[in-house]
Amino acid sequence: MAEILLFHHAQGLTAGVRAFADALRAAGHRVHAPDLFGGRIFASIEEGLAHINEVGFDAMRVRAEHCADGLPSDLVYAGFSFGVVPAQKLAQTRPGARGALFFYSCLPISGEWAFGPWPQGVPVQIHGMDRDPIFVGEGDIQAAREIVGKAEDAELFLYAGGQHYFADNSLPSFDADATRLLTRRVLDFLDRI
Repeated sequence: MAEILLFHHAQGLTAGVRAFADALRAAGHRVHAPDLFGGRIFASIEEGLAHINEVGFDAMRVRAEHCADGLPSDLVYAGFSFGVVPAQKLAQTRPGARGALFFYSCLPISGEWAFGPWPQGVPVQIHGMDRDPIFVGEGDIQAAREIVGKAEDAELFLYAGGQHYFADNSLPSFDADATRLLTRRVLDFLDRI
């Protein structure tokens, strides 16, 4: 069993994010899925990002990071899109990380946006669609490839399609086939770490 801290995407803690957390729980894992938006769900990525910017991007990231306070150190950090930011920061900087799962986004481990090098002994999976205008078009795929090239246990999984939030079954971008495969890969990852 793994204990997971799962961060939602910019549209909020949607029914689809909660369903994904429930699927992991059904497989025997303990999942913490904090609501960073106080119950607000946004109709689009743009509206959610506007809310994040209104609160302050750094303030929102710090709020998310504090969700780890009081939790064990041997967590798996997971995030969907915007949620990858705190998940990746915690995986890279909070001692004891057991693993990391990044969906639709990834930050570089070198350069201006980096939290530092990838930590030794922390396995990671990164999932995105091969024609996602955000994951591919904004450079996250290059960051993912950098991690895979430098970390000892890192995998990048690309799915055919151009949707960003493809594993959220409450949104029109949902892709059931890709989500089944993603979920199986995630559960296999959690079983081996």
